[in-house]
Order: sequence, then C-alpha cells, then structure tokens
Amino acid sequence: MSTTAEQRPPLPPFTRETAIQKVRLAEDGWNTREPGRVALAYTADSRWRNRAEFITGREAIVGFLTRKWARELDYRLIKELWAFEGNRIAVRFAYEWHDDSGSWYRSYGNENWLFDENGLMAERHASINDVPISVSQRKFHWPQGRRPDDHPGLSDLGL
Repeated sequence: MSTTAEQRPPLPPFTRETAIQKVRLAEDGWNTREPGRVALAYTADSRWRNRAEFITGREAIVGFLTRKWARELDYRLIKELWAFEGNRIAVRFAYEWHDDSGSWYRSYGNENWLFDENGLMAERHASINDVPISVSQRKFHWPQGRRPDDHPGLSDLGL
C-alpha cells in the first residue's frame, strides 16, 4: 500500500476531465524517457504485462524502461483516453522511434490501467504492434520531451 506522501493526483474515482488529465500526465512522463522518474507513477509492487513480458515492481519497471529506451531511439509518444470508470482508465496510443540502424517504426497499442486510492498505477496491461514507416511517414516532429499543447493528438492525425 502506498502512503499519502506518494500521492499522484488526480485521484480516483475519475471524471472525464481528470481521466484526460491523468492520461496526459502519463504521456508527459513517458516522453521524458527517464525510467526512475516514470517508475514513481506506479505502486512499489505494480504489475505489468507489456507485450509478452510480465514485470512486477518499480525496480523491474526501471530496468524494463532503461532497456526499452536504449533500443527505441528518438522516442515520441501520444496517448488518448479511450474509456474510464472509477479507478480504471483505458487508453490507446502511438509512438514513433528508430533503431540503431536508422529504421523508423510507429508502434500502436492499447493499455488498461488500474489505480490505487493514491492515484498510483497498480496494474498496466499493454498490447502493442510495431509498423515499419519511412522517414516521410513520420508525424511526431516536436523536440524531444513533452508534446507541445498545440501538436495534434491521435484522432487529429487520423491515427
């Protein structure tokens, strides 16, 4: 169980407005590509399924994200709210990245999230598919870090 010192507002139960805010905060965190910072949004014993990998706990999350962002270079992510109820949020997302040979990909997926009473994510279930793209097909062109507020979201980009 987390302590109040570990609260991550907004807290459940979510409204449409607070669910959208929670999704954007998650997107912003992941776009930092700082594994230790990102892991703090999850409970100490958070359970993940990411593709075919099963992960438990913040230390494992940091290890996973460190490996991920060493392989997925120039990573840029957009998340969008799909549904919410109580302490659960479902999102869809896409991110663009390239490997060390310069081949670009857009990865599409869905995540189901379960939060504890302090707004920390206790469970994350992610299904993801990678699609090779050419440089000319890229749609995420902002500087590394947080997506600018005026940059289109997934629906606006037709994704």
